[in-house]
Amino acid sequence: MSGFIIGRIKGIKYAVKGFFLLLSTENSIKTQSAIALVFTGLGFYFEINRVDWALQVFALGLILSVESLNTAVEKVCDFVHPDHHEKIGLIKDIAAGAVAFAALTAFIIALLIYWPFFIG
Repeated sequence: MSGFIIGRIKGIKYAVKGFFLLLSTENSIKTQSAIALVFTGLGFYFEINRVDWALQVFALGLILSVESLNTAVEKVCDFVHPDHHEKIGLIKDIAAGAVAFAALTAFIIALLIYWPFFIG
């Protein structure tokens, strides 16, 4: 049992390390985090309701998670094949496409939440 608990604590340690590595080294994560802070501020400013908060937190978490996985895919691809390769490029494009799906989802959620505040 103690081995299980120690394993989970180590897992949390690695996750926190990855979290801070992403925030400190990856421009895409820095940009997405700044956007998340802006939308968090908007949520407080417009006093959005609990359901809107849940949708917004989901959307922001989705983008940051998928962007993080995209970064991991790119790092693995670059490690496996540092030179340009057509198939590696395809893999990277597909991973970037996943980010585009997440961003589109977040954009639609943002429109649903904030559009009523701007149209009066």
